[in-house]
Amino acid sequence: MTFQRVSGLAAIAAGLTYVIGFWVYFSILGPANYGSPALPAAVHVQFLVDNQALMTVWNQIIYVLNAVLMVLIVVGLHQRVKASGALGQTASAFGLIWAGFILATGMLENIAIAQIVRLAAQDMDAAASVWRSVTIVSAGLGGGNEITGGLWIFLLSLAGFQTRAIPLPVTLLGIVVGGAGIASTLPVLASVANMIFGLGFIVWFVVTGVALLLLKAPQDSD
Repeated sequence: MTFQRVSGLAAIAAGLTYVIGFWVYFSILGPANYGSPALPAAVHVQFLVDNQALMTVWNQIIYVLNAVLMVLIVVGLHQRVKASGALGQTASAFGLIWAGFILATGMLENIAIAQIVRLAAQDMDAAASVWRSVTIVSAGLGGGNEITGGLWIFLLSLAGFQTRAIPLPVTLLGIVVGGAGIASTLPVLASVANMIFGLGFIVWFVVTGVALLLLKAPQDSD
């Protein structure tokens, strides 16, 4: 199996991690208002105590596993667009940086969950304070805005358009999704842009994965 096909399977799997992430959020976290600033931090800490296993597995899937898959996707797509030169290299650099941020977020979240749960049994106020701090840091790394991922897919799509190494519908979708990620840095657009980015990335991962599985691999990609 060529690395292009490995990357294609990784892209489809990454899309599934997003689907799982949204499903857990909308079916469990959303109804519980987890993370809402309208609720006391102690309520969120208690949610972690009651759902430690679920939250740990969820973080492993949407952050740690997703980050590993992202590295495979970034390298595979770079092989296709490397004829674009500096543009493709810059895109891939942002992609790898993003994968690092995602991995760091997952590691931080899972270590923090274990510590918060243990601390809650002794001092709920201290546990709530740790929860607040971790929430801010993890949001900054992996979800408060999507500038890094947005730059990766936007620049990658431009490189794909320039080299014609990626099908045009995929590059156009990538420009839209990447643009939404970049726009998420603007407070007035953040809510809508983050939703477009997250949902659009599911579609982009799947169609990109299919393209990598079906397209002829570059001659030097093995």
